Amino acid sequence: MKKFFYLSFLLCSVLYAEVGPSVDMTVESSKESTIETPARVEVTRGDVKIIEATENIRYLSQKIAKEYLYIYNYPQNEEMKKRLYRTLGKLGENLKEISAATTDEDTNNVLDFLAYSQEQILNILGKKPSKEMLVSLLDYADTLQEGAESIGKTYAYNFTREEEMLVASKNVSFLLERIIKYYMAIYSGYDSKNNRMKLHASVNELASYMQKLNGYDYPEEIQNIRKKINMVWKRDKSVIGEMNRYFVPSLLFDSVVYLEEEVDMLALYHSQRL
Repeated sequence: MKKFFYLSFLLCSVLYAEVGPSVDMTVESSKESTIETPARVEVTRGDVKIIEATENIRYLSQKIAKEYLYIYNYPQNEEMKKRLYRTLGKLGENLKEISAATTDEDTNNVLDFLAYSQEQILNILGKKPSKEMLVSLLDYADTLQEGAESIGKTYAYNFTREEEMLVASKNVSFLLERIIKYYMAIYSGYDSKNNRMKLHASVNELASYMQKLNGYDYPEEIQNIRKKINMVWKRDKSVIGEMNRYFVPSLLFDSVVYLEEEVDMLALYHSQRL
């Protein structure tokens, strides 16, 4: 039955990519979630590697959407195209990491899903940017996020303190990408109530994870990194709040790259303490 389900989904995805939607576009996919959450499997502490890979895929799904939105607005930017290809390469690495770490059939079925989405995104990159291509790519990016979350739920367990903080740092990076994705969508002309609501919801969710990181007793050198993150994000949040007056996508792109490099240092700290 599951093989039939996945085959049917892939066939529908092909038809969707060829025809494209006729409804008014928002950043979120117009389709309802069709990925089934795999049945619960017995897990061990070693499954933190799978959890980390699913968090990476969630992050990369937003990064892919954000970078293509930039290309959609600035199609001559060859450097951004190179970045997007590198992002897709990292996606493939994380898919392989999960595949190597699991023997669960349902998880492998979802991985097939995600590999298909990766392939379709690569095909889109070979075509001239358009509204149709943008909607299709955002749809596949949503599938990547949904699939990663589905696998993550399967392997979820009661985290240790350090594992919890590692996931929190991963979520900060995920939400930074998600926020800029919606910012770019609004800048691109898709200024819908839904996009604005999701942007503000992501900003609020980021605040909750930053509160968690700010409450952790880091050593002095890591505290200095955290101070820089707080300072830069305060400025960026203020800029985003002024988007009714002006847009500065390139500035925010560079700033988010810097922020994520600093957040990666926090993630590395917690990863080394597992």
